[in-house]
Amino acid sequence: MALTRAATCADAVLEEFTAMATADFAPGGYRYIPAVFQYSGGVAALPGHEIHRVRFHEPVPVTAGFERIGQLIAAVGRPLTAFCACELRSPAPFTDQGFRAFNESYVVTLRAWGIVKGETNPVARSNVCPEIDPPPEPSFHAFSFTMATTASRPSFVVAGSGEAHEGKGNYSERTVRPGETGPEAMREKARFVLGEMERRLALLGAGWADCTATQVYTVHDLHPFMADEIVRRGAARHGLTWHFNRPPVRGLEFEMDCRAVALERVIGA
Repeated sequence: MALTRAATCADAVLEEFTAMATADFAPGGYRYIPAVFQYSGGVAALPGHEIHRVRFHEPVPVTAGFERIGQLIAAVGRPLTAFCACELRSPAPFTDQGFRAFNESYVVTLRAWGIVKGETNPVARSNVCPEIDPPPEPSFHAFSFTMATTASRPSFVVAGSGEAHEGKGNYSERTVRPGETGPEAMREKARFVLGEMERRLALLGAGWADCTATQVYTVHDLHPFMADEIVRRGAARHGLTWHFNRPPVRGLEFEMDCRAVALERVIGA
């Protein structure tokens, strides 16, 4: 009896914590971790909803991609506000100024769709740069949206994060071990990113055990720290997808994201 009461209290505290740490985006059927203007830290489906993911077989340029995404969401009877996460591919890492300029152009459509209000953007995002055979312009690799459901399983997408503390100022000023790519530097970068993934998962009321997929983006060797830093902490519970990509800003070397989605499919370009 005492144990049951204690567990119930602990669950109530966790629910209150996650509610305070996230904000609801009711028109889309999801809640999100407030972050910077270009993306949120992650999203989780609100009760009565679940997240579905669609990957394009080949990258689709952003403008054409938004058009296709709008058509696909409308075709299943959902509002454009159901768009909750996306994964982009860019030709090469941006400068700080170039990244800002791209982000300002990217959110134009989200404003038109009624998703972004002022500097508040609930959509989670990863944006990385293939080292080999990159697209000629920023393009969509995949996107996620909410659907109605009666299921109660976890459904979330944690946005991509590299080894830089979130905040204002140049990336170089807030990057872990800037300019270093040796084994110990990469281990420290990975440890920081894994910690950030765990922080965001906790804010969504989840953990590694709830994930259906984990992705890592780097052109550097994972193996020296993969077992100790990634596998042992449960981040590769269902395997690990390694993309030979760089993070989107020059000077960053390691990025990750993760998710728990009910349905994934691949469509042609």
